[in-house]
Amino acid sequence: MEKAGRQMMSVLWITLPYSAFLSFLVGHLWRYRHDRFGWNNAFPETDRAHRFGATAFRIGLAGVIAARVTDMFASGPHSQPEGPIYLAITVVEICALAIASLGAVLLFVPDMIGSPARPVVSPLDRVTFPMLVAGLLTWVAIKFDPNSSDNGYRTAETLFAWFRSLFSLHPNPGAMERAPLIYQVRGLVLMLFIAIWPYTRLASIVADPVYRLARRVRPSSPVGPARELSAPQRR
Repeated sequence: MEKAGRQMMSVLWITLPYSAFLSFLVGHLWRYRHDRFGWNNAFPETDRAHRFGATAFRIGLAGVIAARVTDMFASGPHSQPEGPIYLAITVVEICALAIASLGAVLLFVPDMIGSPARPVVSPLDRVTFPMLVAGLLTWVAIKFDPNSSDNGYRTAETLFAWFRSLFSLHPNPGAMERAPLIYQVRGLVLMLFIAIWPYTRLASIVADPVYRLARRVRPSSPVGPARELSAPQRR
């Protein structure tokens, strides 16, 4: 029984994360070859609300990632950021989450409740919005966990310790095995979200501007002398 439990923990907190990372990488390569992240190009009738929602989601997502990464590296095994650093992280994260949530609502809700001429909402897109809601609710639950204190920062002891270990040669599934249920649920939600990200419209919304910028800065291939000489001469 104990051996089966350890195998289950290994599947949940080692196999599943690395599978999610692999899906994230392979999915982006597939999207690049499939449509060059051109979700907006496929639907030129995209209205102003969608464009505003896309911009708001990009800004909010960037703020959330920046706040989370700062929190992860500024936290110790049994301590969390204090003073101005903690205040700045909290303010940035709350504002970024509000902006990203507004953008997600504008991107998903009108198409989900309406009947557009084209099926712009895929089955994965319909799953994505509830997952965003689940991510927001689990963030609230762990952010205001009354059991986290100066002597024991549960997020650093569980999620941060486990996530950092995935990028080393010694993953630490025990950090999540001992974690409370809400922390385990958040870890699973994040892994599933990473796995399906490339196949949703959110990947296009984030990657499409980068792809467009890369195309603009990429120098066009000049016409060489040999190519000019090979052209048929007109008399």
